[in-house]
Amino acid sequence: MKKDIVIPEVENVFIATVQEWSDDFMEKVWFAYLVNDSDFQIDGVMVVSKAFGTLDGEMKKTSLLRHAFAEIPAVSVVKIEMIEKSVLQLNNEFMVTFFIGNTLYDKKFIFKANSISEGNMEEVPILFVDGVIVR
Repeated sequence: MKKDIVIPEVENVFIATVQEWSDDFMEKVWFAYLVNDSDFQIDGVMVVSKAFGTLDGEMKKTSLLRHAFAEIPAVSVVKIEMIEKSVLQLNNEFMVTFFIGNTLYDKKFIFKANSISEGNMEEVPILFVDGVIVR
């Protein structure tokens, strides 16, 4: 039975974090974006995020944040959430589920602890700004 289940591979859809100035915090903060760099609109998009890991020898984890988007057009981006400075030291996980046509796609994107930093930045497609990408 398991061999009959086809799990399609997610291509050209990924998560990027970008630093932007925040007037509320009066400093640069990190924002997570969902990038659809494919030729297809994605529908029924669900993003579930959390952070987890060990900090000062103690296991820490944040609550789950859930985001829903009815559709994301081809070759576009959508801002998901701000990433709090204190959770950059933890693993940041984004579970993304969406449809292309009638096919369900699902992928887990993980930014390893301390990987969201200026030293790991590259140009983010479509946004044309520097950020950290997990494919």
